Amino acid sequence: MAETPREFRRALGLFDGTMLVVGSMIGSGIFIVSADIARTVGGGGWLLLIWLITGLMTVTGALAYGELAGMMPHAGGQYVYLREAYNPLVGFLYGWTFFLVIQTGTIAAVGVAFAKFAAVLFPGLGDTNVLFQAGPVRLTAQRLVAILNVALLTFINTRGIVGGKWIQNTFTSAKTVALFALIALGLAAGFSLGVFRENLGSFWSAATSRAAAGTVSTSPISGFALLGALGVAMVGSLFSSDAWNNVTFTAGETVNPRRNIPLSLAIGTGAVTLLYILANVAYIAVLPVTGNPGAADAAGRGIQFAAADRVATAAMSVIMGPAAAVVMAVLIMISTFGCNNGLILSGARVYYAMAKDGVFFRSAGKLNARSVPGAALIVQGVWASLLCLSGTYGDLLDYVIFAVLLFYVLTVAGLFLLRRKQPDAERPYRAFGYPVLPALYILAATAISADLLIFKPAYTWPGLGIVLVGIPVFYAWKVSRPARPQQGA
Repeated sequence: MAETPREFRRALGLFDGTMLVVGSMIGSGIFIVSADIARTVGGGGWLLLIWLITGLMTVTGALAYGELAGMMPHAGGQYVYLREAYNPLVGFLYGWTFFLVIQTGTIAAVGVAFAKFAAVLFPGLGDTNVLFQAGPVRLTAQRLVAILNVALLTFINTRGIVGGKWIQNTFTSAKTVALFALIALGLAAGFSLGVFRENLGSFWSAATSRAAAGTVSTSPISGFALLGALGVAMVGSLFSSDAWNNVTFTAGETVNPRRNIPLSLAIGTGAVTLLYILANVAYIAVLPVTGNPGAADAAGRGIQFAAADRVATAAMSVIMGPAAAVVMAVLIMISTFGCNNGLILSGARVYYAMAKDGVFFRSAGKLNARSVPGAALIVQGVWASLLCLSGTYGDLLDYVIFAVLLFYVLTVAGLFLLRRKQPDAERPYRAFGYPVLPALYILAATAISADLLIFKPAYTWPGLGIVLVGIPVFYAWKVSRPARPQQGA
């Protein structure tokens, strides 16, 4: 009988890592969330500013993570950074929240997004088609497609890193080219329509708009209220730009990780930031920012009230007509399929590292015959599928908005701690702009977190509760499992 491999297979190069960053970041958010942002802040200038600030924060955070990745090129990435900068408990609280909600909830949400747009092509796959119901458990065609999406990608990734890498590179390349095409079409056709000039007239008009009973109420905002609205509006753009850190989890399988992971982070986040800003310029070139939800066409509804918030579909419908719905559905299915592959592939490496430390299921810390953490992949897939079935993933993701930002702040702050605790550690890459840029990142992310505590308490406090529940769980693991030396790779 062949011996189970004890080491990861290093098969990910710079291109693969960059595709993992880009593919994990671009899901369905860029095609949708600009509608809610426009309703919250008003003019196109504020819309673009939010995406610009989000991009700058993302790139700055990625540059800080690059130093940590170079220092600690081990499977588990951010989990390892937090463990080493603080203590095993802080690392566990991240891993606990990551497994319970952050990664698995995102996998479920992306799987459902794939299913929603599949229903555009095949209406029978919609959420109204109930296949089975027992009490609160309701299996619809949409949820079944989402679960099958998760199951298929989980299976592919249990067969080895090469298959997962091939899926990632293929689908990320396809959706990047398609997004470029969408931007080019929007810019080429949009500026000839004169819509952009109209949007310039109210470019910096700040107002919050809400629709009720067929009427739109618009409230001008300024001062503290404007700052609060900007922070709340950034929730969508931040989540659309999230998951760039996932490449750090795969350090054990990356060729020359001290070089390639920092470069992948910088190149990938920079490229996605540019794509996101250009996409929103294209939206503003084609659609009025403000609109009426009762209007008969996409131009009348504008970005704010695009049907089902599908801004990209609305923009393309102005250019292509009815065919836009099908074209965009195919594009978003490609995008979400590739995005979920990256999330599934990378997430299991965190549970692997936790299991090696004795704070997760023991089987998750073993590699299968294909040199991947097969059991960790399966546990992740089962929990994500249950979240798909329950339909609670959306609420859970809302609850951890604050927690996600908290762990980003702690990780970047850990950069300062490790410079003091381990001054002689090997650092093949040092964070660009240190200490100013990492400090600015911490200040910005903390300000947004405080903003959410004030303006979205119903979401932030439960999220903090999810994190804190992990404290007794951590000690329960430690009691039930014998102590082991901490593992890196």
